[in-house]
Amino acid sequence: MSTVHLVDDDEAIRDALSWLLRSRGIASRSWPSAEAFLADYDSEMRGCLVLDIRMEAMSGPELFDRLRALGCRMPTLFLTGHGDIPQAVAALKNGAFDFIEKPCHDNRLADRVQEALALDTELSRREASRLTVRERVHSLTGREREVMDAILAGKLNKVIAAELNIAMRTVEVHRARVFEKMGVKSAVELAQALALAGREE
Repeated sequence: MSTVHLVDDDEAIRDALSWLLRSRGIASRSWPSAEAFLADYDSEMRGCLVLDIRMEAMSGPELFDRLRALGCRMPTLFLTGHGDIPQAVAALKNGAFDFIEKPCHDNRLADRVQEALALDTELSRREASRLTVRERVHSLTGREREVMDAILAGKLNKVIAAELNIAMRTVEVHRARVFEKMGVKSAVELAQALALAGREE
């Protein structure tokens, strides 16, 4: 489920943000510290993170870095005081989604949270598509991969047949199987699917 994960050591702020998000119909969970969130973190979590920059012990940016090292790619917004802006800008350069100064305007925060949730949904969809393409590539036989690579190089069937020392009819059969297994109807669609997957085989 797509959820806003709030991490702030100020209980009043956690309660206010939870209420704001609830009023917008947005699901949220909150934690009183970075350490508490890390203890509960699961790679299957979906949604976005709202982190306070300054917290006791581990700071928001430190938590962000730890999560990135764990492979977490949820869009992250930082809540900052005026003196924290340089840190927030540095976090943006490291891939954070945005930062919002406290006290923040309710509508701006809620709008940015919804945009972050939409981004996470899109990123999850793309990742699922990438995994599907990679699984399909792994289902190809060695010969089918050779034919696929030749197709992607723009070679005609008769050229592929000559290079692989097989009959042109055999190339046609392999070509049809490659398209069927990859779920595409043309060489262009095949190239687009592999580009999406990054050809990580």
